[in-house]
Amino acid sequence: MSGVVALALLNGPGFRLRACGSVSSPPASKYSYKVHHHCRIMNPYFVGILVPIAVSLLLRKRRKAERKRGVPVEVGGEPGYAVRNYRFEQPVETHWEGVSTLAELFEQSCKEYVYMPLLGTRKLISRETEAAPGGRSFEKLHLGEYEWKCYAECFKSVCSFSSGLIRVGHQKNERVAIFAETRAEWQIALQACFRQNITVVTIYASLGEEALCHSLNETEVTTVVCGQKELKKLIDISGQLDTVKRVVYINEEGISAEVSSAQNCTSWIVESFEGVIRLGAEAPVEANMPLPSDVAVIMYTSGSTGLPKGVMMTHRNVLATLSAVMTIVPVLGSKDIYLAYLPLAHILELAAEALMAAVGASIGYGSPLTLTDTSSKIKKGTLGDASALKPTLMTAVPAILDRVRDGVRKKVDTKGGIAKQLFDVAYNRRLAAINGSWLGAWGLEKLLWDMLVFGKVRAILGGKIRFVLSGGAPLSGDTQRFINICLGAPIGQGYGLTETCAGGTFSEYDDTSVGRVGAPLACSYIKLIDWPEGGYLTTDLPMPRGEIVIGGPNVTKGYFKNEAKTNEVYKDDEKGMRWFYSGDIGRFHPDGCLEIIDRKKDIVKLQHGEYVSLGKVEAALIVSPYVENIMIHADPFHNYCVVLVVAAHIELESWASQQGIKYSDFSDLCQKPETVKEVLGSLSKAAKQARLEKFEIPAKIKLIPEPWTPESGLVTAALKLKREVIRKTYENDLAQLYA
Repeated sequence: MSGVVALALLNGPGFRLRACGSVSSPPASKYSYKVHHHCRIMNPYFVGILVPIAVSLLLRKRRKAERKRGVPVEVGGEPGYAVRNYRFEQPVETHWEGVSTLAELFEQSCKEYVYMPLLGTRKLISRETEAAPGGRSFEKLHLGEYEWKCYAECFKSVCSFSSGLIRVGHQKNERVAIFAETRAEWQIALQACFRQNITVVTIYASLGEEALCHSLNETEVTTVVCGQKELKKLIDISGQLDTVKRVVYINEEGISAEVSSAQNCTSWIVESFEGVIRLGAEAPVEANMPLPSDVAVIMYTSGSTGLPKGVMMTHRNVLATLSAVMTIVPVLGSKDIYLAYLPLAHILELAAEALMAAVGASIGYGSPLTLTDTSSKIKKGTLGDASALKPTLMTAVPAILDRVRDGVRKKVDTKGGIAKQLFDVAYNRRLAAINGSWLGAWGLEKLLWDMLVFGKVRAILGGKIRFVLSGGAPLSGDTQRFINICLGAPIGQGYGLTETCAGGTFSEYDDTSVGRVGAPLACSYIKLIDWPEGGYLTTDLPMPRGEIVIGGPNVTKGYFKNEAKTNEVYKDDEKGMRWFYSGDIGRFHPDGCLEIIDRKKDIVKLQHGEYVSLGKVEAALIVSPYVENIMIHADPFHNYCVVLVVAAHIELESWASQQGIKYSDFSDLCQKPETVKEVLGSLSKAAKQARLEKFEIPAKIKLIPEPWTPESGLVTAALKLKREVIRKTYENDLAQLYA
């Protein structure tokens, strides 16, 4: 099927350009068409106007290409190739005059933005249970509008809760753990602890029993702030907890049963969140403000390998990252609305919310399961969090943005016909513009596509997103372009770790390149050091390569009660600068921007000496429509690798229906030889498109019918693979693949 597309590219007095194209079918690839077009000039003045435009765009593109975003710098410590932010010769520590701790920063904001809305929570109208095929049932929520607390109200709650903690018996030298889903009470408890210089231990709500016991016992926590599900987990392991004396529960519907159980089965003092606030309001306690060097948070990593490690972050560390971001993200302020749904026990979310409060923005709380109108826990006909909030800012990890991309693409493919053709043409026209072509969709044409095509996509996230921050792992170029075009918002990619308070690098607002994570933040120096075993050297041409080492005031103290591991990856140089050895492999582009290209732990040497980068292969194969999640496994005693694939239900069942394959359930379908052959063929096709070497292409495959979730313990809260846990869980399957 072919059609003619007529696009009004420019409209003005005296001329009009019309481009006519014949769209070939089928498309050259899944989302691109070959367009053969010619231009008809309707007025002789056209050339006189077009040439200056073209020259301007070319000069603009050249200026961007020549712009230095990071510059080489001489630093101490291990020899390597170091780069700093082009604007700051020395690392930035604080952006706010007179502010040196997170407690001071929050208090200053509350006094400046007194009656502006700060924390918003949706009212729960009802919970309903819906039956599903196979005898399963799902909880659905009917949620109302956002209800807000202004800065002054929040500050009052923070002061009262901090006083209440002391009144219920918490001592100033003891630690508080926050073990709950992301919500307003989480933030209030955090800031309350800061005002009494109480170190907060953050724990993922999805953490398993062994890791939970380890985290609480290692830090000798005496008070835990938790929600209903988390209280139940605490009761189940109460006999294994050595130091917990008090539990403060966040009141939720149905929590009374857990409260009664805790009161009857343990020796804990059990008090409600509101009760602690009341106690503090009745008998205020003077604040005990921290110093910059005091530990604000012991943040337990989600433990992709073994038990989680507690990273000790001082107020100075976190404030340095916040200050650096302020120098690079434009016009953050009180008109912004931030959608909070990632775990607050993750440094990316904790830093983002602290920054929002610092600039007077509003924070509306949601969850991954209620994010959009079609999310799994949203009752049909009820608005998702994004639709109700209409945020302007949000953070996301790559796995979530990949899901947004795949969801849109699947919906477009399902519709087919003219709708799909229109989307593809619009997407490719905008892609051309983003790639710098003056023949792409600009101006009025861009507005047309936004209105006709992309507006529906943007409505999924409220329709007003102006900036997305992606962190946690590098974002694929395909996803970055797709989200940028469909949402009409730039994606700021950042690179950092828990150990560096999320600080490291950050892509600038006007940097439209993909596959990179930006130049060093103003708080950090980024250094590459040689890794000869992996073949990565700082002398490599055309770009220096090596292990990424981060230095600056954002680099944390180390791991709690783990001196051996701390000494392994943290080092102080002769100038007093602290460096963290990330284990990631990167390379610097000529403009000083960093690209993540590998990871030390992900590289396995096969029997015949070939090196396989597990992460690189997984990134190439996950584009297969049959793949929901994937883990490559390489045994050093064999000359090939194998793969575990979490199968995508809809795509695989659709294929089976077309092939007339009979099966009893999805697990049965995943075991059928023809299904395995189809998925393996799809992976091979993706591998060839990514130009993988023959030894990198998996020779055998095991299809997994059940999803990998944080609750199952197979992925982290940021949806990263827990390789060792997955290997152990599927040990017999992997052995059979190599049999």
